[in-house]
Amino acid sequence: MKKIITACVLLLSACVFALSAQTVEDGEKALDSVYEQVNFGDVDYSCTVTLIVEKPSEPKSQMQFKLFERPEKEQFSMIQILPEADKGNGYLREGDNLWYYDAVGRKFQHTSIKENIGDSDTKISDLETEYNWRDDYEVLGSSLGKLGSYNVIIVEVKGISGNATYAKQVLYIRKDIPILLKEEDFSSSDRLMRTILMPKYTKVQGKYVATQVIMRDELNPGEQTQQIISDISLNKLPDKIFTKAYLESIN
Repeated sequence: MKKIITACVLLLSACVFALSAQTVEDGEKALDSVYEQVNFGDVDYSCTVTLIVEKPSEPKSQMQFKLFERPEKEQFSMIQILPEADKGNGYLREGDNLWYYDAVGRKFQHTSIKENIGDSDTKISDLETEYNWRDDYEVLGSSLGKLGSYNVIIVEVKGISGNATYAKQVLYIRKDIPILLKEEDFSSSDRLMRTILMPKYTKVQGKYVATQVIMRDELNPGEQTQQIISDISLNKLPDKIFTKAYLESIN
């Protein structure tokens, strides 16, 4: 009898493992499909990024940037154009190095893709189009669900590298078209830090770009940033745009 019970337990454990492995595999496939839908490959990319920041008891504030990206060489630059007082400030990335440029002090300082942009809830990592989830996260599991009227695949991932912006994320992926509709970001203690909603997308040369993104600060109720993407272009960019000299020449 003990042998039979032991055999049943082992068989049940094997079934649970198989189910878990399948669930993880489904989640990986869903995230890979999202990457394929939004990744332009090794072509230059540029756009205008508008950030509308809302905080309780404060008037709305707005920042605007021109963003330039060259995924082939892991190059990224972003130059502030509004408000006027901060015009010329910017960011420059070359591989693993990211600098913030202060136009008034005319100084560069190292920063991180995890840092918020100004007083907003948007991070540099939120804006990079070539980003692949496999670099910094692994899938823990996935399930099917509903988000409003959409059927979604819900994928839970955990950070596995120092570049992971959050310890854990729960991602809601539209099932009929694999695009991200919602993201929940958690700390290592499993506290919800930020919720992101992507209500609007546009299609550019067969790929999808989230043109409206709402980022809610869950630690400070009422605080949120709306991110608007416009003027999208895939035209070849001049090499000089991805240099410190170019940022210094703006003002």
